[in-house]
Amino acid sequence: MEDYRRIADRIADEIAAGRLRPGERLPPQRVFARRRGIAGSTAGRVYGELVRRGLVVGEVGRGTFVRAAPPASGHALAEPATTSPINLELNYPSAPGQSELLAPALAPLLRPDVLTESLRTAPATGTAAAREAAAALLATPGWRPAPSRLAFAGNARQAIAAALASLVRPGGRVGIESLTYPLVKEIATRLGITLVPLPMDAEGLRPEAVAAAHRSTPLSAVYVQPTLHNPTSVTMGDRRRRQLASVVTDLDLPVVEDRIWSFLHEGPLDPLGAYASERTYVVDGLSKRVAPGLTVGFLVAPEGRVEQVAAALRSGVWTASRFALEAAVRWIANGTVEHLVRAKRADAASRQALVAEHLAGFSLRTDPHAYYAWWELPYSWRADAFTAAAADRGIAITPGSAFSVGGVGPHVRGAAPQGTGTTPGGTHAHGHDARRATSPQDCVRLGLASTAHQELARALRTLAGIARTHP
Repeated sequence: MEDYRRIADRIADEIAAGRLRPGERLPPQRVFARRRGIAGSTAGRVYGELVRRGLVVGEVGRGTFVRAAPPASGHALAEPATTSPINLELNYPSAPGQSELLAPALAPLLRPDVLTESLRTAPATGTAAAREAAAALLATPGWRPAPSRLAFAGNARQAIAAALASLVRPGGRVGIESLTYPLVKEIATRLGITLVPLPMDAEGLRPEAVAAAHRSTPLSAVYVQPTLHNPTSVTMGDRRRRQLASVVTDLDLPVVEDRIWSFLHEGPLDPLGAYASERTYVVDGLSKRVAPGLTVGFLVAPEGRVEQVAAALRSGVWTASRFALEAAVRWIANGTVEHLVRAKRADAASRQALVAEHLAGFSLRTDPHAYYAWWELPYSWRADAFTAAAADRGIAITPGSAFSVGGVGPHVRGAAPQGTGTTPGGTHAHGHDARRATSPQDCVRLGLASTAHQELARALRTLAGIARTHP
């Protein structure tokens, strides 16, 4: 009997070649099995494999559809790409005149004598100048990491992978928000780590949920996004951060704190690392602040753990290039990064204004500082069907299931949800079906950063029109 993976490979080739287009519905599994001359159980495994690869989305009672944006590869540390004309999946902000701002600092690096040094390999702990510059960049009013605690990756995703690899053995359990950054799920799979979904409320991860999960079956670590959580935009207040820090300290649990979007938040909030420095691994980077092409990931490790983190970076081939480190030092020192941060904060606010204008009346969870919005769809729509309908109109969005770790049931709109929440100071507009029980399958995330303002406005108007119709 033909292996189901070979059949899935052929379907994947058809999708890549454009013979199966985004939004196109695949035949029911029994019809597919009959046409291919295979068993119904084999057809089920083919469809399951296509879902696992992110090529299709399926919904009971509606069918299986080609995704709006199938990933370009299965690599856990690579972002998916899309061929849709308007891309609301990826989220790479770019400020006007960004290239002109970045170029002057690179010019000295192109001198032959300087370039020779910049092309040498760099250790996982970078250079003294890079450690000082990164410590200054990451500092908050109540926290400044010691430069000796810094290590460097090619980007923040690799820093997350290195932190988890240094902390958790294969088979270990990591507590994580029930909705989370999708690539963390792939990283965990490749490292052989089991993710344990933990409930959230309007302020993010609930500390008592961490304690309950650890008492049930011990956790090896916790991964959390306390500032502008992706996808819900939730930001923990200072009191909640202290409570969480107290719990992980009592339980002696290490924490991987992802702060990649924190630069957009203008409040004086300190990281968890300020309250539990002896067990918190703070991850940040330049891909969102600056640009994704030439970037650096930062990893602040507890005292005494830097070498373990450095070893994980080396073994994963995740270390930063020396050229990127040299560029980062110059961009930080000459104020370029600070300038870009101000520009992107203003840009995010202007894009959120477009969301408020064109999606008024719908149920949204977002923050005026964020580059994304979590949309609880009208009652008649499910995320997979809505994503396919958007793809038909040339718009790539991400269904909520991509962010779900699983194991958490539906919540009631308007209540303090387990997977979503309103960021303090953020927006939360309810539609007419505000008491509907929802789950990630009823939601989509809109990434606002990777398309021009005019195109974003047009996409939002189109999506609003789709939402007001029926599947």
